[in-house]
Amino acid sequence: MRYTGPRLRVMRALGTELPGLSRKSIENRPHPPGQHGARLFATRKSEFGKQLREKQKLKYNYGLSERQMRRVMAEARGAKGNTGATMLELLERRLDNFVFRAGFAPTLIAARQLVNHRHVLLNGRAATIASIRIRAGDQISIKSRALQIPAVIDALTNLPLQRPEWLEFNEAAKTARITRLPMADEVPLPIEIQQVVEYYTQRM
Repeated sequence: MRYTGPRLRVMRALGTELPGLSRKSIENRPHPPGQHGARLFATRKSEFGKQLREKQKLKYNYGLSERQMRRVMAEARGAKGNTGATMLELLERRLDNFVFRAGFAPTLIAARQLVNHRHVLLNGRAATIASIRIRAGDQISIKSRALQIPAVIDALTNLPLQRPEWLEFNEAAKTARITRLPMADEVPLPIEIQQVVEYYTQRM
């Protein structure tokens, strides 16, 4: 199941900001929650602990269940090329992430709601499946009534993240087009993807 609890608490526990999960910052409280949280970062982590932490970063940032994470990893392992880089590309190519990275939503969670509520048009047609894999040349827009939603207005006015180079945004038409496939080093959070690969290698 997807996580629906306090978002800032997750980021503090993982020691990093996850733009897909929340716009809030952990700058003022960078240590894990709890009375002894500050000491936990000083504790040397086991290899399993490092792998789990990196896996959790991806899981929470993209808002996926463990089953979905395993499905993406299985697909990445079956593809040609570097497994870790392929996994990151597949996650970035999700429709809800495209909506988020285009600036239509403040978080990936909000972007998924726009998709689920039929506010998003993919190549001119309503799309309701957040996990749809986008391809080079695909274009998205938001229905006119959804452009009046306060969260959408705020996201477009105050971009949660700088738009990536693989995305072309038309300010006048409020449309976004993917110009090429995203690369692993364009993921908007610090991630040691090989740790994630090793985590699943031992469990799949």
